[in-house]
Amino acid sequence: MRLKSVISIACLAMAVTACSSVDRIVYRIDVPQGNYLQSYEVEQLKAGMNAEQVQYLLGTPVLTDPFSANTWYYVYLEQRGYEKPDQHTLTVNFDHNRIVTSFHLDRPLLDSDQVFENNTIIDAKPAKSAWWKFW
Repeated sequence: MRLKSVISIACLAMAVTACSSVDRIVYRIDVPQGNYLQSYEVEQLKAGMNAEQVQYLLGTPVLTDPFSANTWYYVYLEQRGYEKPDQHTLTVNFDHNRIVTSFHLDRPLLDSDQVFENNTIIDAKPAKSAWWKFW
């Protein structure tokens, strides 16, 4: 009889702990991937620039079109915690002399004053401790 009650309590405890009503309990870091595109850098991009200038300004592209070497793709993907991923794609087209003919940004970027900050400063005083305390 005692074994049955121990087993039933153990099964009940496992069943109750498996069902959690608290969602998003574990902290998830912000994950940026690809080329970090900033609005002031994209604003400096102009038609007539050569490929070296574009690469100096924006960095190496994530993808070069395998069927046309005259198209570069700059992809920036960021996922903040449990939010949906936010992706921006900048496509830069060159002519046969490697001069920018056109470029297209699929979605507008945030301005520098609209950038999300995830830093909080907490004013906390250090606790006084003595060298003989171990806990």
